[in-house]
Amino acid sequence: MSSIKIILKWNGKEFEIESSENETILDLKKSIENVTKVKCERQKLLNLKDKGKTPLDDCPLAQLKLRPNFKLMMMGSLEEDIKAANTAPTDMPDVTNDLEAEEEEVQAIENQEIYLAKVEKRIKEYEIKMLNDLRPDKKLLVLDIDYTLFDHKSTAQTGSELMRPFLHEFLIHVYPYYDIVIWSATSMKWIEEKMKLLGVSTNPNYKIAFYLDSSAMISVYLPKSGVVDVKPLGVIWGKFEQFSAKNTIMFDDIRRNFLMNPKNGLRIRAFREAHLNREKDKELLYLSKYLKDLAENCNDFSSVNHRHWEKYRPKRRR
Repeated sequence: MSSIKIILKWNGKEFEIESSENETILDLKKSIENVTKVKCERQKLLNLKDKGKTPLDDCPLAQLKLRPNFKLMMMGSLEEDIKAANTAPTDMPDVTNDLEAEEEEVQAIENQEIYLAKVEKRIKEYEIKMLNDLRPDKKLLVLDIDYTLFDHKSTAQTGSELMRPFLHEFLIHVYPYYDIVIWSATSMKWIEEKMKLLGVSTNPNYKIAFYLDSSAMISVYLPKSGVVDVKPLGVIWGKFEQFSAKNTIMFDDIRRNFLMNPKNGLRIRAFREAHLNREKDKELLYLSKYLKDLAENCNDFSSVNHRHWEKYRPKRRR
């Protein structure tokens, strides 16, 4: 039987796995354990399907008819990480680096010529593949994926278990007001896989305009943090003149991603530990109302302090 080369995506890394068509899913899991150290029983292989169903461990790989260099997504934790999580304090604050301590040094980043030149280069060279047409007079909503829409590190039987609550309801609610763009600091192939996994790319009640991946980002230097990658909205504004700082908002769980456009970024609370938080996380439900209020009552999104979005009370247009 011929060999199969599989590209495994796990924990932000890629691994090449060599298997044979006469091997089973369990054999594949053992090979994965050899390279990642994640035990077979901890592995959740998310996009392996046999006639639309999740295959059992005794299913032969030949039956799945995998194409060469098949991209396989896995969720799973190392034993030492599980042990550490079980013994860690439960009252620790969210320590995601939002650069609060570097407020003064980042204020001028967005206007530095060296970074504006990088944005111009992305505008000229980065190719956007349109998924759906932009609509006249709509605002722009730019969304991150990992920890914003999806808990990408917890384990689960299906991707839907790791989806942030109210995701589809949120997108349906804001779609009449906003063209929606997904921008993730990963490669395009994984953005496409995750959107399929979550059912976003196929939902008939809203449409995504396009995706942006890590190659649309630029790097900036901060004295305390060193070189970091950020998501400059100017790349979008330079390609589509209907969008600007006045009608654009970006959601991300890491504040540094909107250093080049700090007045248009909203740091969303990170969605982690999906199984513990799925029943109580209502962030998207509340944010959908905020976005509707902005769209209906605000002429300039950059004039609003999005850090205090929960206290926002719009001045109604006459």
